[in-house]
Amino acid sequence: MGRVETLGSRQVYANPWMTIREDDIRRPDGSVGIYGVVDKPDYALVIAMDGDRLQLVEQFRYPLGIRRWEFPQGTAPNRAHLEPRELAARELREETGLVAGRMVELGLLDVAPGMSSQRGRAFLATELTVGDAEREHEEQDMRTAWFSRDEFEAMIRRGEITDAQSVAAYTLLLLHERATP
Repeated sequence: MGRVETLGSRQVYANPWMTIREDDIRRPDGSVGIYGVVDKPDYALVIAMDGDRLQLVEQFRYPLGIRRWEFPQGTAPNRAHLEPRELAARELREETGLVAGRMVELGLLDVAPGMSSQRGRAFLATELTVGDAEREHEEQDMRTAWFSRDEFEAMIRRGEITDAQSVAAYTLLLLHERATP
């Protein structure tokens, strides 16, 4: 099957975290249309694990209008590009104060491929050292806590953890553990 051809592109919005563009396209059957695309830099997500405990962060997510628990995750400031492992270490330290002695990449996640170009890498952080969080201004209401894996899974079942990236990253962790002798 043929590919969608981009005929033209225009930026319709930009801020320090993302841009939105509208592309004129031609489909493989020759028909034309448009795509609205949210471009955000790639992110890193970190599962900080200490024995049977997982470190989560809770913050207010404005688009949803609610506070929610999730794994530490984010992008570099001002849409900058950072190497994924470096970004993961930065996000972990910034949001939780933790520094990992060991960081293992678990896999790649696409956020919302029907509307966004953003992709992310999930990491497992172990051999943790506690330090001070270095949160950005937007993260001032963030709090952190340790949860057992059983409690984390129960929170997913109860609909208390609904962050798609966190749930998907946990699946990558389970697959990693299954493949690791």
